[in-house]
Amino acid sequence: MNNLNIIQSKILDWEQLNPNLARWRFKNYKIVFTNGCFDILHRGHIEYMAKAADLGDILILGLNSDASVQMLKEKTRPVINQESRAMTLASLKFIDAVVLFDEETPYELIKHIQPDILVKGKDYQPQDIAGADIIQAKGGQIETIELVDGYSTSKIIEKIRNA
Repeated sequence: MNNLNIIQSKILDWEQLNPNLARWRFKNYKIVFTNGCFDILHRGHIEYMAKAADLGDILILGLNSDASVQMLKEKTRPVINQESRAMTLASLKFIDAVVLFDEETPYELIKHIQPDILVKGKDYQPQDIAGADIIQAKGGQIETIELVDGYSTSKIIEKIRNA
C-alpha cells in the first residue's frame, strides 16, 4: 500500500471504525480518544495530540465536520474543509483513525467508541468534558493535557486578517 492509501485508510466513518475497534480490543490495546476542529494545524495541536497518543496504544481523533465547526465558531470557519483537515490529521503517524462527527460535541461518537481514555486540553474541567460520564461509568480515565502557550487557531486567523 502506498503512503496516500495508508493516509486515506485512516479516515473512517462510524461503521468502518467497528472492525478496527474489534481488532484493537481483541489485542487488548488501550484506546485513547480526543476531538477538535483542528482548522489550521499548528504546533499546539501537534504537541497536544502527541501527548494524547502517548497515553495509550491507539489514538482515535474525532474531527468536527464543517457543519459542526460552524455551530461552534464564526460563520467564516472552518478555513480548511473537513476532507483536507481529515487527510492532514491522518498523515500524522501517531493518529490511528480520524472520524468525523456533525454534532456540537462528540458525545454520541464517544458512546459508540467506548474509549479507555478520554483526553481534552487543560482549559476544560473534567466534569465539563463531553462523554466524561460514559468513560467514568466504564471505569476509564479522563485526562487533561496542558496546552502550549501562544498557539491558537483563532489568534493565527486574526493575525492573518490584520496583516
